[in-house]
Amino acid sequence: MAQTRGGISAKQIERETGVTYKTAWRMCKQIRLALGENYEPFDGTVEIDESYFGGKSKGKRGRGAGSKTPVIGMAQRGGKLEARAVPNVQQITVLPSIVSNVKKGASIFTDDFRIYRPLRQMGYQHDRVLHSQRVYVFGNVHTNTIEGFWSNVKNGIRGVYHAVGSKYLQSYLNEYSFRYNHRKDITPMFLTFLQRTSRLLDG
Repeated sequence: MAQTRGGISAKQIERETGVTYKTAWRMCKQIRLALGENYEPFDGTVEIDESYFGGKSKGKRGRGAGSKTPVIGMAQRGGKLEARAVPNVQQITVLPSIVSNVKKGASIFTDDFRIYRPLRQMGYQHDRVLHSQRVYVFGNVHTNTIEGFWSNVKNGIRGVYHAVGSKYLQSYLNEYSFRYNHRKDITPMFLTFLQRTSRLLDG
C-alpha cells in the first residue's frame, strides 16, 4: 500500500501474499483507519472545495446529487490537506466545519458556490474564483491544489478499486490524504506507514 501512488486492491494483496480475500480486505481496512489524522487548525491561505464520489449525479450541485457522496476538502497552501465526507453541502453543514478547522483571519479561496458567501462576514479573508464564468485562476486566487487532489483520488479509485461505497469512502480519503500530506517526508513512505500502523498493535 505504501509503495503505490494510487493504492492497491485487496485482490492484488490476496494474490501476492497468499491470504484469503477476506483477510486482505480487512488488513487494508485496518491500515486505512490507522492513517486518519487529527489536524491543527489551518491558517495562512486555505483552498476549500467540494466534490462528489460514487453513484450517478442528478440535478445541480448541492441539490439532488443523486447517490453520490459529497466531500469537503481543505488545503493549506504549502501545508497539509484534509478531506471529509459530509451528509450534504448546505451552509448548515459546511460553515461549522470551516470554523472548526480554519483559524479566523485566514485567507480562504473558493469557487463561487453560494454556500461560501458568508465567509467574509464570519471573520475570514475570502476571495472567489468565478468558475460559473469559466474563470479558474485570478492572480493568486485559485483552487487548483484541492482540485488536483480530487483528480488524483478519483483516478486512483477508478483505476484500482473501480468503485467505493459511501460507508467506506472516508477510510479511502484518509489513505489518499495521508499520502499527500507525507509526500515530502524524509522518511520513506513505507516506514511512515509502518510507524502509523504499529499503533494498531499498541491499541
